[in-house]
Amino acid sequence: MNERRALGFGIAAVLLWSTVATAFKLTLAEFTPIQMLTVASLVSALVLLLICALQGNLAAISATFTANPKYYLLLGLINPLAYYMILFKAYDLLPASQAQAINYSWAITLTLMAAFFLGQKIRKQDWIACVLSYLGVVVIATKGQVLEMRFDSPLGVGLALLSTLLWAGYWILNTKNKADPIVGVLLGFLVALPFAIALSWWEGAPWQTISFKGWASVVYVGLFEMGVTFVLWLSALKLTSNTARISNLIFASPFISLILLSTIIGEKIHPTTLIGLILIIGGLVIQQLKLNKRQVEVQKS
Repeated sequence: MNERRALGFGIAAVLLWSTVATAFKLTLAEFTPIQMLTVASLVSALVLLLICALQGNLAAISATFTANPKYYLLLGLINPLAYYMILFKAYDLLPASQAQAINYSWAITLTLMAAFFLGQKIRKQDWIACVLSYLGVVVIATKGQVLEMRFDSPLGVGLALLSTLLWAGYWILNTKNKADPIVGVLLGFLVALPFAIALSWWEGAPWQTISFKGWASVVYVGLFEMGVTFVLWLSALKLTSNTARISNLIFASPFISLILLSTIIGEKIHPTTLIGLILIIGGLVIQQLKLNKRQVEVQKS
């Protein structure tokens, strides 16, 4: 029964994450990246507060923060504040299909950063995965003109790659986090909100022109990119006894997302985006392989 529930939660999370690239573009049609960050963070914080209340975990919020305030301040400034502000700007400058595909290379970035900061060993297959994935990034960013290295938006590509560094750095810092994961994420939003509101006030972008469709889109982003979906994914991993099977579901997300981008907002998907995405996903699959040749031979004997 638990495995069935885990699979259901995992599939629901992947399907919801598949919609966020489309939601990003719909929201950015009316919001600036800073406005989008501010409202989506507020929605996420409210949802996570409600979840903590339902779990009877409200008391843990202040206790967790006061136990190590500098640590949680740093985490909140990295994610959601810097990470999503930079990611949303990358989506603003690039086609969503490109920004999303480049962002998927964060797991490779994490491997390299973990080796540098945590002293973890990089295996041969990790290097192969790195080469494949970053080749995929270059193919996507140059639309296949790899040798010419021409980018439609060098800044957009740079920001998308920077977002992978921030996301990977956030998870490296999180290796020391012993708090309840939902409480930890909520604290990030609570820390980031005052800074996001201040940035939004400083930017001075108008709010009165935003339509109901824009507000609905940004609420959707707050709910399903930053809030509820994270809880669904954690629940799936907690219930399953086969983490790899649940984790592998995530590989379907970018391809479903491309279909939604094409059908819902009519974004033209360049053929090289699909090729580059396959290279990135191929690198991630290779990275997950745990058996080397000797181990396979032992199992066969």
